[in-house]
Amino acid sequence: MQKVYEIAQLQALREKMQGSVGFVPTMGALHAGHLSLIRRAREENDHVIVSIFVNPTQFLEGEDFESYPRKEEADSEICRRAGIDLLFFPHAEALYEKDELRILAPAIRGYILEGEKRPGHFDGVLQVVMKLFNLTRPTRAYFGKKDAQQLALISQMVRNYFLPTEIVACEIVRDEKGLALSSRNAYLSDEEKQRALALSRALRLASERIGAGERDARKIEAVMEEALSETDKIDYAVAVRRDFQAIDEIEIGNTILLVAAWVGKTRLIDNLWL
Repeated sequence: MQKVYEIAQLQALREKMQGSVGFVPTMGALHAGHLSLIRRAREENDHVIVSIFVNPTQFLEGEDFESYPRKEEADSEICRRAGIDLLFFPHAEALYEKDELRILAPAIRGYILEGEKRPGHFDGVLQVVMKLFNLTRPTRAYFGKKDAQQLALISQMVRNYFLPTEIVACEIVRDEKGLALSSRNAYLSDEEKQRALALSRALRLASERIGAGERDARKIEAVMEEALSETDKIDYAVAVRRDFQAIDEIEIGNTILLVAAWVGKTRLIDNLWL
């Protein structure tokens, strides 16, 4: 594994790669969820590039940019053991200019749910992912389904800008109790981790109701909201189509259940693809 910090060095090493390239962009503090993406990229490609960059443009004022967990040595060791080819640690000043061209999230799907609660967040996500795609030129890029709206918008960006990269959606990885893995789980106390299980429980209860024949989206959303009452604040509990259009009836094979809630000072998201 080679670890690089400079863009010119990354580009030179990428130029030498022959065959397919899998790319896993991350913000670090790697956990088993990230490792599942890296392993799949390793299985499906001749080369694997991982980037670790806590991207300032996707954090809103007052969010946890400064406190976001950073574990360069541990992350490097995880990547080395996973057998990747190239680990890229860019510097913000190298990626961004003061007067940048901007990529904006779509006016509707970019400003609902996560986009409504974090206005401008997806602009920053798409901006950095476009830069990283241009630098790494991946055959395939790997993203977790936990960030479902992000995944949908990145897939749309690839379509709209005709980028030669296949977006591979990977399943959510959970701990033994069902909590979806996230770098932000490190903020949770033991008591908060227990209450955070309300998110996965809300999805499970909703799934059971759907399995029993319920198709009314509003009734399914009410089930999720009730289960989320153990959290400190509910941001949303909704059912949408996989293209993030609103629905009245659950469509098996084309629906995502999404929840977002606060436990203590930590905001968590989870979802279930039906």
